Amino acid sequence: MNTNGKNPLRMRRKPEVLAPAGNLRGLKTAVDYGADAVYCGGKAFGMRSAPRNLSLEDFEEGARYAHERGSRVYVTLNVLPRNAEVEAMRDYIGQLKDTGIDAMIVTDIGVMMMAHQIAPDVELHVSTQAGVTNYGAAQALYEFGARRVVLAREMDLQSVRDIRARIPDDMDIECFVHGAMCMAFSGRCLFSNYLTGRDGNHGECAQPCRWKYSIVEEKRPGQYFPIEQTEEGAYLFNSQDMCMLDHIDDLIDSGATSLKIEGRSKSAYYIAAMTNAYKTAVNEYMVQRGFETADGDVITPFHDRVIRPDDPDFANVADDAIEANADRAFVGVPGEPPVEGDDSGVPAPAGGSSREAGEGGPAAPASPKTEDAAARSAGGAQLDQLSYKARSARRKSNTREEVLPEGWHHAKCRPAPHVELPEWLLDEPDKVAHRDYSTGFYYPERKVTQNTNRSAYFRAWMVVGEVLSWSPERGGRVTIMSRNKIEPGQDVEFLLPGEKPLAYTVPATGLEDADGVPVAAINNPAHVFSLPCPHEVPENAAIRSRTKKPTLKAE
Repeated sequence: MNTNGKNPLRMRRKPEVLAPAGNLRGLKTAVDYGADAVYCGGKAFGMRSAPRNLSLEDFEEGARYAHERGSRVYVTLNVLPRNAEVEAMRDYIGQLKDTGIDAMIVTDIGVMMMAHQIAPDVELHVSTQAGVTNYGAAQALYEFGARRVVLAREMDLQSVRDIRARIPDDMDIECFVHGAMCMAFSGRCLFSNYLTGRDGNHGECAQPCRWKYSIVEEKRPGQYFPIEQTEEGAYLFNSQDMCMLDHIDDLIDSGATSLKIEGRSKSAYYIAAMTNAYKTAVNEYMVQRGFETADGDVITPFHDRVIRPDDPDFANVADDAIEANADRAFVGVPGEPPVEGDDSGVPAPAGGSSREAGEGGPAAPASPKTEDAAARSAGGAQLDQLSYKARSARRKSNTREEVLPEGWHHAKCRPAPHVELPEWLLDEPDKVAHRDYSTGFYYPERKVTQNTNRSAYFRAWMVVGEVLSWSPERGGRVTIMSRNKIEPGQDVEFLLPGEKPLAYTVPATGLEDADGVPVAAINNPAHVFSLPCPHEVPENAAIRSRTKKPTLKAE
């Protein structure tokens, strides 16, 4: 697998689509539907304990299956281990390193050092649980041996650009693009442990953030007051799901090299559908950005559009909406003084606002000694300029110059037209069970919010069968394992790898059971049937159909 210490699959030719898998079947499904890499957990030390997860033998088979098809396998070791678990972790890393896996995803710095020592030929990726939010942390982790950081989920696109511009080009940036989001952003949460004893930092989260809550007043026990004006109560911390499919160009242009789909507890159908959608979107990106032909032939090597500090254009490209909105969300309205009565007590800097200096003008200098109301009340202390800058960076009502001192420049991004995706592709996220979608924290002007009225999934499509085989005999027949009812005249879709789904109307006749006996409809789940189908369809392809009435449940 290794050649001169390098995995031949390591060289990055295009953005990576990283798919989840909770078992060996999910791993193979992800690879079959185009995943460049699959992440999965073992029987221990992963941040998801609900899925069945993979044994050492599964990892060997899965890695072999993936490598034969040009994909890679990453293993999650991202729990926060307690003292009693350290030696067990050491033993497990020693067992994993010989299974053929490509990378270990870690959070704990001790585990990282341990893995680097025991398995030096296995890549180290730093989990989102580590909360990497700046280029200094990413650079330090690179020097410790990490070759990838999974950025904290609360990062906006401008922050991704700024990190990309200031870390080595051979360090990957992995960003979430689809799936459920944690109310604790990057997952370091004690809510479940406190309420249920199930530790979210050991993969056992009970998701109490999705539960329904009402207020009880201390002197009125038994009287429950809904947080919103309903009789149902409210789901206080129930975050929306993420969907970045139509914004994949912004994320790749900003320096993300791996696009991560959340969902190791999800079904094989979910894995197939979302992997296929994002892989197709990346292929469209590569073609429309001029890196590849429609047949996948390389025209020019892939590169992001972020301008590095050593590039002559670093400070010269005009601001764009992503940069402007990131600053506006972080510091308030650029060019306006702090809001009167702001609780930080820090007044506006001397020298005027950015409106006076001009948007592109020099930074307005802060007073070397700025009196601070909170410090004054504590004893009359004053802030020096450095402390003043640090305080201002935590406030919401600064001028742009307070937060972005002279000498700091956001990384710019060379402009390019939006990558247009076909309508059928944009419809794919609505064909799996999901909560209301958002774009997470990538666009500060439209941040993720909560679904306060329900926590269930919305489902408008369901899986009705799975292809076992296809034969050209009798004009073409497909043998399936049934999952839900299929009847004559019903419109279904076959989910095809790398293609638009095949729409098909079930014919009025020709449905048969496993013995070849004609049936009026397919209405026995988990039984074998066959039906006419002149179009060749691949083995294991999911067959789906619209629900007669949209429901609030998972697939």
